[in-house]
Amino acid sequence: MSVDPTARIHPGAIVEEGATIGADSEVGPFCAIGAEVTLGRGVVVKSHNVVTGVTEIGDGTVIYPFSCIGEVPQDKKYGGERTRLVIGARNRIREHVTMNAGTEGGGGVTRIGDDGLFMAGCHVAHDCTIGDRVIVVNASAIAGHCVLEDDVIVGGLSGIHQFVRIGQGAIIGALSMVTNDVVPYGLVQGPRAELDGLNLVGLKRRGVARADIQALRIALLTLKQGEGTFMDRARRLGEETESEYVRRMVAFITGASDRSFLVPR
Repeated sequence: MSVDPTARIHPGAIVEEGATIGADSEVGPFCAIGAEVTLGRGVVVKSHNVVTGVTEIGDGTVIYPFSCIGEVPQDKKYGGERTRLVIGARNRIREHVTMNAGTEGGGGVTRIGDDGLFMAGCHVAHDCTIGDRVIVVNASAIAGHCVLEDDVIVGGLSGIHQFVRIGQGAIIGALSMVTNDVVPYGLVQGPRAELDGLNLVGLKRRGVARADIQALRIALLTLKQGEGTFMDRARRLGEETESEYVRRMVAFITGASDRSFLVPR
């Protein structure tokens, strides 16, 4: 076991031999920290948490009570392989959150970026890749093999189907079931979620130029009602546009995916 002398471990916590606890980290009472867990600098694991498996947690991340981090995946194909969960820096993981390790068939690692907020009761399943500054609101579930790019927001009580990709800056409204890929900067809502426009609030908050927002609006209209198939229209957009944001949307659409896309209503 490697415990930095500046780390604070409550006498009521169990830290297994082999764990690595970084400088200025804190492990609260009634926590269980597994033998292959690595806590970075300044990580706070508050009371009543389980951190297990081959799990790395980045500097400054805080885990609130009653979370279970790094347990084996909820996948019947999993046969005990040595897979990982890697969590970035400065995340806020609230009460009753679950995050599972990867599976051999899915690449072997579940990866969380930096500066995320995972609110109470949400779930991140095996083999997901979550970007930076992602917000997953209370009681939402991200199924296995999903990709959420940077700055995505998933509203409360929503479900993201396995293998779905959600593009950068998209927002998912509360109580949505998302079964297909979501283009970058899209606004999705509804019980069987539909693409309902752009995440205009998010774009404006990030200071995106009016010309780029207008270009994205035109791009959505073109994807909805232009000539040819959806993919044909996307490729034509990529050839014609001068907007970096539209090019990013096109690159996402033409990238590899196991799902079809939510299209504008």
